[in-house]
Amino acid sequence: MESAEIRRRWLSFFEERGHTVVPSASLIADDPTLLLVPAGMVPFKPYFLGETKPPAPRITSVQKCVRTPDIEEVGKTTRHGTFFQMCGNFSFGDYFKEGAIKLAWELLTGSVADGGYGLDPERLWITVYQEDDEAERIWRDVIGVPAERIQRLGMGPNFWSMGVPGPCGPCSEINYDRGPEFGEEGGPAVNDERYVEIWNLVFMQYERGAGEGKEDFPILGDLPSKNIDTGLGLERLAMILQGVRNMYETDTLRVVMDKATELTGVRYGAAHGTDVSLRVVADHIRTSVMLIGDGVTPGNEGRGYVLRRIMRRAIRNMRLMGAGGPVVAELADVVITTMGEQYPELVTDRKRIEAVALAEEARFLKTLNAGTNVLDTAITETRSGGGRVLAGEKAFLLHDTWGFPIDLTLEIAAEQGLSVDEDGFRRLMKEQREKAKADARAKKTGHADLSAYREVADTAGATEFTGYLSTEGESTVVGLLVDGVPSPAASEGDEIEIVLDRTPFYAEGGGQLADQGRIRLHSGAVIEVRDVQQPVPGVSVHKGSVQVGEVTVGASAYAAIDVKRRRAIARAHSATHLTHQALRDALGPTAAQAGSENSPGRFRFDFGSPAAVPGSVLTDVEQRINEVLSGELEVQAEVMSLEDAKKQGAIAEFGEKYGERVRVVTIGDFSKELCGGTHVGNTAQLGLVKLLGESSIGSGVRRIEALVGADAYNFLAREHTVVAQLQELVKGRPEELPEKISGMLAKLKDAEKEIERFRAEKVLQAAAGLAAGAQDVRGVALVTGQVADGVSADDLRKLVLDVRGRIPGDRPAVVALFTVANGRPLTVIATNEAARERGLKAGDLVRTAAKTLGGGGGGKPDVAQGGGQNPDAVGEAVTAVERLVAGAS
Repeated sequence: MESAEIRRRWLSFFEERGHTVVPSASLIADDPTLLLVPAGMVPFKPYFLGETKPPAPRITSVQKCVRTPDIEEVGKTTRHGTFFQMCGNFSFGDYFKEGAIKLAWELLTGSVADGGYGLDPERLWITVYQEDDEAERIWRDVIGVPAERIQRLGMGPNFWSMGVPGPCGPCSEINYDRGPEFGEEGGPAVNDERYVEIWNLVFMQYERGAGEGKEDFPILGDLPSKNIDTGLGLERLAMILQGVRNMYETDTLRVVMDKATELTGVRYGAAHGTDVSLRVVADHIRTSVMLIGDGVTPGNEGRGYVLRRIMRRAIRNMRLMGAGGPVVAELADVVITTMGEQYPELVTDRKRIEAVALAEEARFLKTLNAGTNVLDTAITETRSGGGRVLAGEKAFLLHDTWGFPIDLTLEIAAEQGLSVDEDGFRRLMKEQREKAKADARAKKTGHADLSAYREVADTAGATEFTGYLSTEGESTVVGLLVDGVPSPAASEGDEIEIVLDRTPFYAEGGGQLADQGRIRLHSGAVIEVRDVQQPVPGVSVHKGSVQVGEVTVGASAYAAIDVKRRRAIARAHSATHLTHQALRDALGPTAAQAGSENSPGRFRFDFGSPAAVPGSVLTDVEQRINEVLSGELEVQAEVMSLEDAKKQGAIAEFGEKYGERVRVVTIGDFSKELCGGTHVGNTAQLGLVKLLGESSIGSGVRRIEALVGADAYNFLAREHTVVAQLQELVKGRPEELPEKISGMLAKLKDAEKEIERFRAEKVLQAAAGLAAGAQDVRGVALVTGQVADGVSADDLRKLVLDVRGRIPGDRPAVVALFTVANGRPLTVIATNEAARERGLKAGDLVRTAAKTLGGGGGGKPDVAQGGGQNPDAVGEAVTAVERLVAGAS
């Protein structure tokens, strides 16, 4: 029975028995304590906790789940996986123990013809909580399960709670006996490999108090309403119904392993190591597709890091099995096709899913190629010095310089018998983060002691901002710092920070850059202001230099901003608000602001989006913005209570903290946002807005860059000139340019492919001659030598395997070929089975050759690859390989 049919039968069975079918919730947990949904009951926690009333007293679902605590065990065992589907039926104050037990038994043992799963009742074993007499009685007297197939277990396996005070209760698990070939008799209490748990019935009847672990907490009393929460593992049931030995051989995972076998040539069941890799690939690629389908994008934090890690583990395992190029597209396609029957949204969203996956694969392959040789060298140096621990400094260098993830360093080092100084690595990471934070603070505060600014705030009060209504005005110097140190006076040429009691200068904030301009003292001194910051709330610090005269604390001054710059920034800021609203109208409220920068004549706007915004949508957004400009809408600002602003639907700016009174900027009836920045008075003042494009800046965050006013006009004028030049070159009208240029590029690409084909053929033509010229080294056919410079690693690998294939299989054979590409030596070495029986392993030979070349390498016993830094050592490396073969044979 296929997985899709198991799922269909589950939902149909419970729907026919009065349950409301609820679709699977997203894997992105709607719970701040969880990154991803790890269990089928998670979406229903508010109902069990009494926070929300359930939509019906009986509910059923098949919930997508992801668990990653045991990710290192995936593939090594036949039962660990990251993605799984949990079939559940739930009762909220409706049926209880007897009802849940009867439903479970009917579905499991009912005939296939009648909609059941058709399991043999004689192979089902039951466990109950050791104190749950009621559950045992129902199983024995109502259902008819023999007493010898009912076992009582303790709180660990057979009592459930959420881990926090709240509902809890005993469990009853249904287990399937897979037969004596899976282990000894005795039921699930003795052997959980033979007796596999397939369904857990949780009877929520008590309320627990605070406590640690799964057993150390008090039971406070009975719940006012008893509930049922059950979970059946779809993959485990599929394993039984499909008659396979483990979950990886079920229909939805076996097809992925088959595709991985097709791409690598590695056969499942041939060797433990490659079986582990195939299982890792199948599990992780399926999980990746499901996560991307639900909107997760690869990143360096949170659920984005979970996705990145499992994708990269899958890709690396494909490389270990011999895959040379990109593989994710074909593997993901199999998953989408297979799982699409259960989750049709995967099929409709195929392009986006594959685009995210392919982009991550490309990033990782680049990282892998750059970092592997560095790591191999570090491992070789550590081992040659007798060490067993890779230094934290080495791991940090790999991460910081090459982008090599620490978990991958740990994994590769472990494969080579080394551990990693994780404490040292994390200490260096912490120091780097603290330094980055300090540098960021220094850029804003000029390394000044913040207490100096707080002292000004305490003595002179907050700076009054007058810049909404005026661009210049009288003020008094109330604070002064020279080179970051408080001072009573400053002279011509000094770099200073000056605080005024009132100022028209806007301090950088809310994405808007600071004003620039001049402060003139009545004494004749002049200060050129380049930046304005608020290192402590309410105190505007003007940064600049004394151009003329002397500045003293207490002096009267006249502050004037650069009006032209202010107006250009105001246009950009108003355009940002329009862009935000237009994007929300086009993409929905998920396109929320995630940052911005408003500069003179241009702006950038960051927003949430799981995928790239299509060009057609950007065009529509741009058109909508410019339509608003032509509408000449008034831009108004009003101060009101935060509560009133929320009632009016005002949008809050990203990252801003608001007090009880807030400023709301309204643009006609089009946009309304909380904002402390400066704006134009009418949209007509913007003139023109040109969106330059959008790109990714992180996990789930996109960035639009745009021009406003004269800058937008100048850009379009330059574009027009470029189009005219292209017209002249290709002899076509503007609307014909895309097609004509595309045609030229296609021809160029075809020519490059043809050149590549001829080059590869030329390399492979040498195979027959190399095989025919094999040396006989004490019974071993040995082929060594250097091929033409510039041969790629993939082509060298193909040549080596081709030569090996031309040598009769009953004759031990070692093929070790070298080349120099981009000034660096490469080697690929392959052995056949007869050679490996003599102890000649490709991985060992490569490590010796690569060390001679001044680098590192590794691989499997049958084929391995390495490289180094010294191309002049190729001859010496060839000799080293020949000596090893002669010594071993």
